[in-house]
Amino acid sequence: MDQILIGKFIAQERKRKGYTQKQLSEKLGISDKTVSKWETGNGFPEVSLLLPLCSELDITVNELLSGERVSEEDYRRKAEENMVNLVKEAQESKKKIILSAMVAILVIVAATPLFVLAGAVEIDTWIRVILIVIGLFVIVIGIAIACILDRDAGAFECPECKSRFVPEMGAYIMGPHTITKRKLVCPHCGAHKYCKKVLTK
Repeated sequence: MDQILIGKFIAQERKRKGYTQKQLSEKLGISDKTVSKWETGNGFPEVSLLLPLCSELDITVNELLSGERVSEEDYRRKAEENMVNLVKEAQESKKKIILSAMVAILVIVAATPLFVLAGAVEIDTWIRVILIVIGLFVIVIGIAIACILDRDAGAFECPECKSRFVPEMGAYIMGPHTITKRKLVCPHCGAHKYCKKVLTK
C-alpha cells in the first residue's frame, strides 16, 4: 500500500466534504494529530476505523486502499490488486523475519569458534585479542542486521488505540521484548505498552 497516496486521498476527500482535520477526528473519536499523520503518509487507519472513515468521506474501503476514486468497471480489478498487495506485504514481512533469525544463528555459528579458539588454544596474547575483537565485531554487525530486518518486517500494533507503526531504531533496540511483543511508546496515543508484532502496516 502506498501510504502517501492514501494520505493525500484522505485529505482530498476530507476537504471535498468540507471537514477540518479536527471535525473529522471528532466524528471518528480520535485526535486530529492522528488524522494529520494519515494525511502525511506517516500512519494508516486501524482496521476498526476503516468503515467509519469511509462512511464519513462517502468512499469505499477499496477506494481508500487504492488512494483514488474507482469506477464501476475498475472496482473488481482494484479490489483484487489491493488483496494481492496485502498478501505480498505479509509474505515479504515473513521473509524478513526468517532472514533476521537466520542472520542471528549464523552470527552465533561464526563467532563461537573464534571465542573457543581464543580461549582454548595456546597462542600469543595479541592474536587472542584480535580473535576476540573479530568475534565481537561479527556479533555486533550480525545483531544490527537482524534488528534492521526485524524492525522493517511489518509493524507493531498498539493495544490501546490499535494503530500500527514502525518504531524508531533506538526505541526498537531499547524496548524490552518477548518473542512476539515489544514495549514501545505509541506515536498516536502515547501509551507505553507491549505492542504486538504484525505482518502488515
